[in-house]
Amino acid sequence: MHQGEEPDEVWVEDEPVELSDLRPEDGIVLLVFWTLAVVVFLQFFTRYVLNSSLGWTEEIARYLLIGVTFIGSAMAVRKRSHIAVEYFYRLFDANGRHRLALAVDAIGLLFYGVSAWITAQLALRTRQFMASVDLPKSLIYWAVCLGFVGMTLYAARNLWRRYGSPPSDDDLPQSRLLD
Repeated sequence: MHQGEEPDEVWVEDEPVELSDLRPEDGIVLLVFWTLAVVVFLQFFTRYVLNSSLGWTEEIARYLLIGVTFIGSAMAVRKRSHIAVEYFYRLFDANGRHRLALAVDAIGLLFYGVSAWITAQLALRTRQFMASVDLPKSLIYWAVCLGFVGMTLYAARNLWRRYGSPPSDDDLPQSRLLD
């Protein structure tokens, strides 16, 4: 572009927001996320505007982030949108990809189920309280357990649906279809 020239106008249209895949249980993640946002804003405001930070906001924000991560992971399992290594899918035909996807779903189901059991055991044994507020730390482990239970249930549903269906493009990771 030369001096004095008008730049070409570029129009970018927003894609429509797709909310049809949201479920009522996603409200839990949304509630925890917005609670986290409010706590982090409160931490910022009190520290940098009032010059007197609230001590509990940092710890609670950390725990809320853990909750968002694990409870939100159940949503990712439901949508089959966790990251995946696509390399091995490229080595097989449709039937081989279907069997590989079944194996991946079964391993995921086992992992989530065992993790839910372990975190429940940990929550039952935890007797400590949070440092800045008078709440039991076991609440954090129960939130993680809730996330793993959700992941386990969705993984079982995904495995059941995949097992009962013929090989298809649904056997591929959601990030992109094979070239």
